[in-house]
Amino acid sequence: MLKINLKAIAKSAWQIIKATIFRDVVLLPALGFVGIILLWWLVALWRKELMPTPIEALTANLDYILNPFFQRGAGNLGIGWLLLASLRRVLIGFGLGALVAIPTGFLIGMSRPAMLALNPLIQIFKPVSPLAWLPIALAIFNLADPSAIFVIFITSLWPTIINTALGVSSVPKDYLEVARVLEMSNWRRITKIILPASLPYIFTGLRISLGIAWLVIVAVEMLTGGVGIGFFVWDEWNRLNLSSVFLAVLVIGVTGLLLDYGLGLVQVWITRRPATRNL
Repeated sequence: MLKINLKAIAKSAWQIIKATIFRDVVLLPALGFVGIILLWWLVALWRKELMPTPIEALTANLDYILNPFFQRGAGNLGIGWLLLASLRRVLIGFGLGALVAIPTGFLIGMSRPAMLALNPLIQIFKPVSPLAWLPIALAIFNLADPSAIFVIFITSLWPTIINTALGVSSVPKDYLEVARVLEMSNWRRITKIILPASLPYIFTGLRISLGIAWLVIVAVEMLTGGVGIGFFVWDEWNRLNLSSVFLAVLVIGVTGLLLDYGLGLVQVWITRRPATRNL
């Protein structure tokens, strides 16, 4: 009798959990998407002369969706090629930024003189708009592609530097005292104690920096032109083709989500801890 009751309780509990998972994972997100599509539809009905409805936008973009990697002459490329060009710039600039930002963050977190010397510069340059760096980059490189990478590099530095320095300075003093008692070398103390304890902070900074980098590349490409998803948005707007602009917005958003998710998986793999969720 007790065994039957336990089975019934377990079955009932599973039904409740399954209903909750369905509501949280499927139903509520679906309602959010339906709501934004309905809002888009209402605005499109109000501004019929320019704004396409969701169905009209889908129909107009079928070629881009079904053939994302077409090549039909110079400058006429599928949206897949444009996305890859933008991703290349972002990953190069972000990677170079991480190579500079993480050691700099360690230096600031471990050395008070370095913190006092570098913190004022970080506080001054951190609020500067990414686009303000673009004229300087164009003056240095005189080319659009390295200038875009330079802007990505500069703007992705600050979150990683700040979070790395915070992580390093937050390592419990007991850990460092044990390392001193064991007479660990500085390098061994960094690699065995400080780095593992700081990894969650470092990855938080990296995820913020990657999000900023992907945000910035769209604006930079609008101004510099060339091949990229950002220039595609600007070019289609100049042609008053809002259907393609909506497609680009969706592609940009989904790509940003996948970039953050991928970096979160790397964080879980390296730290063996659940990744923090970014809103």
